[in-house]
Amino acid sequence: MDTKAEWHDNVRTDEINDNVDQRSGTGQLDPTGVLVKPKWRGTSQDKTDMEVLGRHQVLRGHSDILFIGTNGGTADLFWGYIVVLIGSGLTYASLAEMASMAPSAAGQYHWVSEFAPPRYQKFLSYIVGWICMMGWQAGLLSVGFIVGTIIQGLIVLNNPSYVFERWHGTLLVWAITAFCVVFNTFLAKRLPAIEGVVLVIHMLGLFAVIVPLWILSPRATAAEALLTFTNGGGWPTTGLSAMIGLLTPMGSLCGFDCAVHMSEEVEDAGRTVPRSIMWSVYLNGAMGFLMAITMCFCLGDLSEVVDSPTGYPFIQVFYNATQSYAATNVLVAIMIITLTACCVSEVATSSRQLWSFARDKGIPFSDWFAQVSTRMHIPLRAVLVSMMITCLVSLINIGSTVALNAIVSLSIVSLLTSYYITIACLIWRRLHGAPLPVRRWSLGRYGLAINVASLLFLTPIYFFAFWPPVTPVQPNSMNWAVVMYAGVIVWALVYYFVWGRDSYVGPVAIVKREV
Repeated sequence: MDTKAEWHDNVRTDEINDNVDQRSGTGQLDPTGVLVKPKWRGTSQDKTDMEVLGRHQVLRGHSDILFIGTNGGTADLFWGYIVVLIGSGLTYASLAEMASMAPSAAGQYHWVSEFAPPRYQKFLSYIVGWICMMGWQAGLLSVGFIVGTIIQGLIVLNNPSYVFERWHGTLLVWAITAFCVVFNTFLAKRLPAIEGVVLVIHMLGLFAVIVPLWILSPRATAAEALLTFTNGGGWPTTGLSAMIGLLTPMGSLCGFDCAVHMSEEVEDAGRTVPRSIMWSVYLNGAMGFLMAITMCFCLGDLSEVVDSPTGYPFIQVFYNATQSYAATNVLVAIMIITLTACCVSEVATSSRQLWSFARDKGIPFSDWFAQVSTRMHIPLRAVLVSMMITCLVSLINIGSTVALNAIVSLSIVSLLTSYYITIACLIWRRLHGAPLPVRRWSLGRYGLAINVASLLFLTPIYFFAFWPPVTPVQPNSMNWAVVMYAGVIVWALVYYFVWGRDSYVGPVAIVKREV
């Protein structure tokens, strides 16, 4: 029985026929149904998965900071990190199972298209597509901005006479982004080897950072580090301040679904991608927890590090511990290298999300955005447009750091929204729908419980993600992410009702599942 015919009869046959060629990204196919060379085609299971999803492989297959803020203090960082790590594990386990069901670069908006109630599939999938695209484009800018301003902070440390000009930070964002784009184009086939080197640097670098801090830093008592909550934001209760402070560990554990959007370039994606997601969550989560514990005990004077002229408390912590500019430069350089590697991944993910949504006719000028380089087998136009978006939006920093900081929050809020809607649709499908698609990475009989628990975790996190950090709220302390978020959603709705509903059908329209 054809699942598509049973569940998605609300999708018009003429819409499917009119859009299938463009949306599958086929172009001029060779007799085997792919454009890439045999050595980049992946396994026979990959080919089967792509055929089930109605796609053909057109991309080259190649890959099998904590900040202790105003709210909560070190105790909130420690206990909050544990809570967030557990909750994030449940969330990403839910996403990982869906990645095994449908290993597509479309990710969340594909899953919504398949698992949402039939009458809402097209609209919800479209909205989630825009939200994901917004989240990853904002994420790319966020990481580039963080790396650029960390470099500025290091300059301030070494040269106190340096004037921290915002336009310097914008130029550094451009340089970092351009560097990462080079990696994603000319060095794309070398990325697996580069990622391996970066992983080693990441793991060794962690111990290179925490060992000097434990040896040299002033040490807080267990009561001070783990039991003392602070309310520097002026909120009515410390509990409310602690809830807002959970955004710090959440920010460091958000975005591990990036592997999903590379599914069409990963060998044996139905098995590799979910494993990659879970290994990333728990490996990075464990390393982040070690760093969190270190910062809790080795922070020193909180007011001094928060008011550091470098703009980054951790730079001041490193210097206070080592009392050496050279040592601090090395420790911060490790952070810059790992964050730059993260930026390389952000370029890849944001461009694939943009390309995939364009392939499904979800944005203006879709045909142009959806083109794939026949020589490099990457969505080169989407890569370059992602760089252009970052460069243009980073100009905001010249006029106001408040607006650009809001974009950092926008990335987290957008991704949390996509997680929430997607998992909610999966829960609906488990309770009211046909059997779930075959998957090679499964949560088994605990799937529904894990899905529900993940939504219970995401609900308060999502609610407080829109809150400002301090009260009373002033224009320079407002969390403007909500305004940007609403603006993009309004634009997406206008485009949908004027043009998009006629061109966008949703990935489910070309799915060929058999039950």
